[in-house]
Amino acid sequence: MQTINYGIIGLGFFGEKHAEVFQNMPGVKLAAVCDQRADRLREMAEKFNVPKTYADYNALLNDPAIDAVSIVTHVNDHRDVTIAALKSGKHVFLEKPMAAASAECDAIVAAANNARGMFMVGHICRFDPRVALAKEAVDKGRIGKIVSMHSARNLSVSIGAGVLDKISSLMGDGIHDVDIMLWLTRDRIVSVYAQHVSVHGHKYPDIGWAMYRFAGGAVGVIETVWALPDSTPFSIDARTEIIGDKGALYIDCGNAGLTINDAKGMHKPDTVYWPSLYGQRAGVLRSELNYFIECIRAGRKPEVITPSESRAAVAAICAAEQSAASGKVVNL
Repeated sequence: MQTINYGIIGLGFFGEKHAEVFQNMPGVKLAAVCDQRADRLREMAEKFNVPKTYADYNALLNDPAIDAVSIVTHVNDHRDVTIAALKSGKHVFLEKPMAAASAECDAIVAAANNARGMFMVGHICRFDPRVALAKEAVDKGRIGKIVSMHSARNLSVSIGAGVLDKISSLMGDGIHDVDIMLWLTRDRIVSVYAQHVSVHGHKYPDIGWAMYRFAGGAVGVIETVWALPDSTPFSIDARTEIIGDKGALYIDCGNAGLTINDAKGMHKPDTVYWPSLYGQRAGVLRSELNYFIECIRAGRKPEVITPSESRAAVAAICAAEQSAASGKVVNL
């Protein structure tokens, strides 16, 4: 099995999670990391014993020894970095959201269509077994035609404080749920009405709600509240209800299955998405990245999530942001 030399562009919280997965993935060598912050770049290179470091992503992309990259930068940088990576011939894994606006997504899709390498956007929930099994049940017709959907994906106030000056709750988390709705219904959105609520004075509002109308008649509501008290004994409150004309299903992604009650209170650690297990970063993130690597090896375009589907999720969130700003229904 030929080793895939891998690079990571962007070494924030999630870039580090990518590094933790790739440092011991069979057949993959974490060969290069890139970040503009010299101290962070040095820290991550030493932690993961990475031989090559770059402050400029173009320099990494010009390295012929690197086969594939993860782009884990701020969403505002996604378009330029991703297009450059695709043009360089690398295989590219881009963390969601694809970009900050639909037009930027269009530019990325066009570049991906002309690229030699594989391209995939990281919509991690499609690799969550609970969501994937729900999708299977829907596809088998077990609940009939979907008529109503509601999702909540809520976080504590301290997590919101660290993120809401960078990205909105709808774009940061609501995009997961609108993507799940689009995936389950295989339908398109025709309109949205949304509202924001600012609680703590960040750049972006702490709370975002959006109600979508689908072409087939279904209605879907997404709820993102990044203002839960820090005493909340779980890291994320994520629930989805899907009702069809013949049944219903309920996805509980907020129950980790483990509660630890210690001197500091109640805790529910992540046991699904990227838990540390026997010294390795395991869980859904590992499954998702391993799928991308398997696609590279097989020369097969990723099918679990396509560029056009990722673009549709961004368009839905951008329309919701527009509706919340104007107070009016926005047609797509």
